Amino acid sequence: MTSIIKPEYLTEENTTIPPQSPPKLTQSYMDEIDRLPDPVGYRILIKMWKMSEMTEGGIALSEQTLETSEMTSVVGYVIKMGDMCYKDKEKFVKPWCKEGQFVVIGRYAGARFKTKFGEHRIINDDEIIGTIQKPEDILALF
Repeated sequence: MTSIIKPEYLTEENTTIPPQSPPKLTQSYMDEIDRLPDPVGYRILIKMWKMSEMTEGGIALSEQTLETSEMTSVVGYVIKMGDMCYKDKEKFVKPWCKEGQFVVIGRYAGARFKTKFGEHRIINDDEIIGTIQKPEDILALF
């Protein structure tokens, strides 16, 4: 079993929290983490970022809009890493990311799958484009 750093961006209602709030993770998601696939080799399991259900102006977004934004998001949270991630010393001087960190990836990178908690992807370790502190800083393009 892999040591998991708790993803911090889900509330009990399975929605994102407003910007400026410290992210949280539901107990039900933590209970399900062991049921998610363990990435093998040099692969990374990412939980894709889901935008807030309300706009800053107070307009509620439709479920279809939220699903589209999650599917087209380029920001995700590193849940698990395979045992060979960033071990290739010819390719990497040091790891580009670690578990428990928000990352930016290519829009179509990785193998996608959904759970009741939203979209996840398994990507290669070299598909990380960058790291980010606050996922709200990257706007969805859809």
